[in-house]
Amino acid sequence: MTTQDATSSIPSKCGLSALSMGPRKKVSSSDPLVSHGRHFGRTVFALCNYPSLLTNGILRLEQMEDVPLEDFPPEERREHRVFEQLLDSYPSLLDRLKDGSEEEILHVGELIGKGAAGARGDDTKTLKSAVLDWISPKGEAIQPHLHRNSKLDRGFNHELTGSLLCPAGLDWHNPQTKEDLRSGKMLVCGDQWPIFLYAHYVYDSEDPWSGLLRSCLLTCAYKHVFTSPSSVDKEPKAMQSGNTRLHGMNSVTIASIAYITTQVRFALSSSSVFSRTDTVTDSETFYHSLLDLLEDPEECKEVDELLTYQVFPTSSAAKRPISANSALSKIRQKRIVLKQVMNLDVVSS
Repeated sequence: MTTQDATSSIPSKCGLSALSMGPRKKVSSSDPLVSHGRHFGRTVFALCNYPSLLTNGILRLEQMEDVPLEDFPPEERREHRVFEQLLDSYPSLLDRLKDGSEEEILHVGELIGKGAAGARGDDTKTLKSAVLDWISPKGEAIQPHLHRNSKLDRGFNHELTGSLLCPAGLDWHNPQTKEDLRSGKMLVCGDQWPIFLYAHYVYDSEDPWSGLLRSCLLTCAYKHVFTSPSSVDKEPKAMQSGNTRLHGMNSVTIASIAYITTQVRFALSSSSVFSRTDTVTDSETFYHSLLDLLEDPEECKEVDELLTYQVFPTSSAAKRPISANSALSKIRQKRIVLKQVMNLDVVSS
């Protein structure tokens, strides 16, 4: 039997794809899963229907007793990887899901979804204003003026935001291109990435990976969300721990890059409400297109280089050099000497 046959023979118990945003629901319960959902949405998968993710995941575990994951369609394989990451990131969650009723599984999903949606809403709100500080010409005000509390004059309606949102490969300074973008005659799909993704806002059509996702604007936004707003220009001084320290995060994740880039793109746009049905920003397609590239095994070399690109300030104690002559340094030195002696004894015997 071919792989295609095997795939078609898999029982279709799962509902609609969980890796798309579901309808908005209010959840009033307080639970640690809400806090976990905030971090998971930012760093693993943002635009997700969590009740469906959990329901489909549990059903798929049963199916996988007879059918290997490799025989499932690509979309279901990706969905299940997200499900497994969620289980790995929250101890005892699988037991809670297996022992719980269908209502309990949906409730858990709603709690996680509440956290993810809350974080997304908070970041959308703060970035709407902060992004104007980062794109302002040094020592000058933005002209014409851009309002912090309204986005109607952003997007292609404004010279500055329009130049940043212009798809890479197009010339914003071409009057016809600018007019077509402003009038809507030229529609921009989510997989047409804007120039602000590139370092110095320069795109090389011969080497499209060069500078990709390394612009100062993205770095500012990443620090703003994951360390603290004060860390954008200098080492953080905020008394409250940033998201990285609260959740033990000390490196960049693929999904967090896609999340921040999607947030910045939305902040520059003229759209006022973040919605998966917004055909103007097409945020869901944009987010998925970035993940498609960054998760492609054939792009691993470039992605690895991107993930080691320095973003975080020194905030992890594990990465700080140990002070000379401190008690800790003496303990470490003594341990090294003892290990060396033990190794010599093993070799001589």
